[in-house]
Amino acid sequence: MNSAVDRIAETFQTLTPAGVETLGDIYAPDARFKDPFNDVRGLAEIQRIFRHMYVNLEDPRFLVTGRIVQGAQCFLTWELHFAFRRIKRGRAQCIVGGSHLVLNDEGRITLHRDYWDAAEELYEKLPVIGNLMKWMRRRSNSQ
Repeated sequence: MNSAVDRIAETFQTLTPAGVETLGDIYAPDARFKDPFNDVRGLAEIQRIFRHMYVNLEDPRFLVTGRIVQGAQCFLTWELHFAFRRIKRGRAQCIVGGSHLVLNDEGRITLHRDYWDAAEELYEKLPVIGNLMKWMRRRSNSQ
């Protein structure tokens, strides 16, 4: 499975808008993808999510920073580097997260579950709501 995980990590790190069409090389046709905003099943829906990423973010790119492989499962830690297209244009952003992946016998992903803190990693970076989220975090930490 290590070679399959290498291939998957490389695919994410080199992903381009055109590369979204080749995600069937690493995902099973009926794979499930879940993150803080989505819970979908099927390759077409997973591709839709990645296409949406390229529409809304400027130059998104993943950097896999670590991995743990155990049998047919792995956990990848990663950074998503990007800039928003509509707000804070051109300002570099980074989301830090992790992905739990379950692979089938062919080394293709059947379950992809992303873990990242939407409040800290995304909402706090947005105008207006970001100030509210930061205030709420400080308030909850001080009690």
